[in-house]
Amino acid sequence: MNIKDLAQHLGLSIGTVSRALNGKPDVNAQTRARVLGAASQLGYRPNASGRSLRRGSTQTVAFVMETGRADVRGDNFFVRIIDAMQDRLAAEDHDLIVLPSNSANDPTGFLRRTIARGIADAIVVTATQAHDPRIALLLDSRMPFLSFGRSQIAGSYAWIDLDFEGFLREAMAGLAALGHRRIAVSTPQGPSNIGMLMQATCREVCARLGLDSDPTLIVATESHEYGGNLVTRQLLDRPDPPTAVILHYEMMAFGAYSALRDAGLSPGPDMSIVTMRRSRQLRFLDPPVSACEIDVVGLGRRLADETLRVIRADDPPAQLLWPARPILTDSVAPPRGR
Repeated sequence: MNIKDLAQHLGLSIGTVSRALNGKPDVNAQTRARVLGAASQLGYRPNASGRSLRRGSTQTVAFVMETGRADVRGDNFFVRIIDAMQDRLAAEDHDLIVLPSNSANDPTGFLRRTIARGIADAIVVTATQAHDPRIALLLDSRMPFLSFGRSQIAGSYAWIDLDFEGFLREAMAGLAALGHRRIAVSTPQGPSNIGMLMQATCREVCARLGLDSDPTLIVATESHEYGGNLVTRQLLDRPDPPTAVILHYEMMAFGAYSALRDAGLSPGPDMSIVTMRRSRQLRFLDPPVSACEIDVVGLGRRLADETLRVIRADDPPAQLLWPARPILTDSVAPPRGR
């Protein structure tokens, strides 16, 4: 479908459709929404250059990174992912562009505009929700895409995600083997798919290993150092505090260590601490925190490879859990009295 077909479908002039697609201020909001909606639904994708016209491709992948979240601002995880993707895509004569989408605005609307403008051959979305309207939009639009993270939305689409369930099962089993029975688990706030997966896995492991299944031991909190500090303080203030805490985001360990030391306690002997991923910043913690060694560069390369497969429409689409096995250190010890 070209812009003339789209204009005829809508009963508008080509000029009006073009200005709506490009966000020109002289097009009213209702018309712009109508044009963008039809472009998405009908799979309209304008070519971005003369090369695109000749080759039918932009040779570009768009990485939509949701900003405004503390776990994006405070860590270099996504920078390393993007670097590795860029290297692999460049070897295949593709470019990578990063499109920041602030979570405080309308991520679905942002994605709809990105699809309509046709600036990329495929889109990579991040920060997936359990019921993510962006994935529903992408499936309806027929735009090639890969989801870095899972969703509960059914469909045959490509996704790669960290193995949060495997991490949690192994971490809880390791703590249980040391004698821990009251294990707290932090999860992200909001409708993230990670939170739903971790809650379900925590309940499953507690039932299987006979651990304390107190639902208040699963605590939703902010994903940053202050969140780690706050949740640790709150847990210590309980009449029957847990003897171990598993944190869903690595930088939270700084806050947890600080809260323990402010209370005159030590990570490990007084409360065991496990966090999701060992990053370079965590090397300053003493004792070294228990965490996963994740091959971030390998993950970035695999994301690039599977995105190229999506562009080529290779079947079946990837649905892959990336290994995240915890390595227990001196931040974990048997509970007092054992």
